[in-house]
Amino acid sequence: MLAIVAPGQGAQKPGALTPWLKDSQFAERLFWFSEVCGIDLAHYGTAAGPDTIRDTAVAQPLLVASGLLSARALFSTVDDLSLRAGLAAGHSLGEVTMAAIVGILNDEQAMVFARARGRAMADFAADGDSGMAAILGGDAAEVLAAAQRNNLDIVNRNGPGQVVVAGDVADLERLQDQPPSLTRIVRLEIAGAFHTTRLRGVAEQLGRYAASMFSRDPATAMLSNRDSQVVRNGRTMLDRIAQQVSMPVDWISCLETMQRMGVTGLLEMPPAGSLTGIARRALPGVETFALNTPDELDAARSFADRHAGPGPATAGLTAGTDAGH
Repeated sequence: MLAIVAPGQGAQKPGALTPWLKDSQFAERLFWFSEVCGIDLAHYGTAAGPDTIRDTAVAQPLLVASGLLSARALFSTVDDLSLRAGLAAGHSLGEVTMAAIVGILNDEQAMVFARARGRAMADFAADGDSGMAAILGGDAAEVLAAAQRNNLDIVNRNGPGQVVVAGDVADLERLQDQPPSLTRIVRLEIAGAFHTTRLRGVAEQLGRYAASMFSRDPATAMLSNRDSQVVRNGRTMLDRIAQQVSMPVDWISCLETMQRMGVTGLLEMPPAGSLTGIARRALPGVETFALNTPDELDAARSFADRHAGPGPATAGLTAGTDAGH
């Protein structure tokens, strides 16, 4: 079984779109995405530096556009994807990318949603002095206790020995000064305590966007970041995506579900590397492929064909069959 995944904010890389835009079909498609979201994605994807594309309002549309450009080249149609991939999942923002790849949203809807999400989260971050940090290694119980002691929320469970906490900068600095034993604290270049209840207002705003969008049921079942449930209903998944900005990302549970369901290959959309790196540590025996440049498309197709197989026989969520409105 093939699982296809899309990374979240933080995966952006300066110049990542340069090789793609040498081909006119990709350049024309990116021009249209830029018009849809009102951002010069060609500039940000080729010429802008790391500080510029770190801006949440820029990074989120850029990442979604990168994933869509590659997916439309890799799979000719959504049905073509469904014949190969048994499961799909996105990490945080990657859920927006994946929602379009599997057909819940069209590409234009995904770009509008990414623009709204990025702007709302950037506005939230600008109003406070908060952030995020990764805790690498250590004992799980000690890590949890340290987070609680410093008034921090665990917002990402990414893999074995890798969690992300969020909260006020002063509390993050105190954690850095007194880290749990056998851990390394890495401050993330994200100016906001994302995936906490502080973003309930943003979630409500995105919920209004989601409610206004026509949605379809996914051609390939998606795993939800919230609880790793298999979701086959497009409206259910879109509502979950809107709410996810104020809830933790349980990525390790998604990986465990993939393993339990028999995934043999994991293919990551551009800019790839972060999720395949986690999977290599968390899913021994599962082959991975990180797609980053157009000259890797043929090898990625071969990888997808080699691992193509049926999806899960039953869905963890079967809440209705309405495809949206």
